[in-house]
Amino acid sequence: MEVLNRHVSIRKFKPQPIPEKLLDSILFSGTRASTTGNMQWYSIVVTTDPAQRKKLLPLHFNQPVAANAPVLLTFVADIHRFSEWCKFNKAVPGYNNFLSFFTASIDALLVAQNVCVSAENLGLGICYLGTTTYNAKEIIGTLNLPELTFPVTTVAVGYPDETPELTDRIPLKGIVHHETYHNYTPTDIAELYALKENLESSKRFVKENGRESLAQVFTDIRYKEADNRFFSEKMIKVLREQGFLE
Repeated sequence: MEVLNRHVSIRKFKPQPIPEKLLDSILFSGTRASTTGNMQWYSIVVTTDPAQRKKLLPLHFNQPVAANAPVLLTFVADIHRFSEWCKFNKAVPGYNNFLSFFTASIDALLVAQNVCVSAENLGLGICYLGTTTYNAKEIIGTLNLPELTFPVTTVAVGYPDETPELTDRIPLKGIVHHETYHNYTPTDIAELYALKENLESSKRFVKENGRESLAQVFTDIRYKEADNRFFSEKMIKVLREQGFLE
């Protein structure tokens, strides 16, 4: 529990490689995660070769963390393997649909979180890369992923070379709903986001971007509607190409 409460994203790593046995132990802990029907609809692609990591770097928008981490783990929603098993045993798989993709994505993310907790518990640092789904098509090509697979997230892993402070979180009372969902009043919203808005870094972001509020930095600069629509359409196209949608 203490490890979870101390979690921070590490973006600077030492050049020290992760021993193979240690990495295998972490990945094994990942596979002990819950999985729908014990079908394990996921795969993990381990990237340690510098040349291969260089190919992945632009697909993660050239984030420095993707360049200096000794290991990149791409977590893949994978129905291909299970479908092959079905076909080899005279069973007809019916998993080329969105529900199955979503189920496999849940499986993959559960494994990813287990891996992250295990890594941090053993003294390593991690950083989740939210860029994976943006360039899923290109990552599929780079990693030679077959039909009925889809990369859902990537985690950079290594020995930390920095000690960042804990980042802010919304208070628990703003996250937890008892029995039914209770909607938020304007007063609730102001209270829940007060800490984030009043951080010096947040005030600086607002000033540097010439906006009136931190919310506008998110909607106008960081996660714009046009970008969200573009990558959503791209993702849907790739899901069709991978056999998950008609």
